[in-house]
Amino acid sequence: MIAGKYKGFKGEIESIIHDKDRVVVSGVNLKKKHVKSRGEEVKGGIIDIPASIHRSNVALIDPKTKKPTRIGYEGTGKDKVRIAKKSGAKV
Repeated sequence: MIAGKYKGFKGEIESIIHDKDRVVVSGVNLKKKHVKSRGEEVKGGIIDIPASIHRSNVALIDPKTKKPTRIGYEGTGKDKVRIAKKSGAKV
């Protein structure tokens, strides 16, 4: 995370919502949901559900420096690889 309430937090991206430019990051932006009991199978209570955040608030971690970085691409076609802008390492 590079901005907002969770700035500096590191987590894995669980899902991507392409049409809204949003991502769901594990352990970030958890919302409470009240669930009603449905017999013996589903217990009632309050559960945490991850909510999405805008993709502009997240960045990939550079494998060398362990800090947030932008990415670029080298090569073309099947030889195209993703690289970190800060160190030039493959991401």
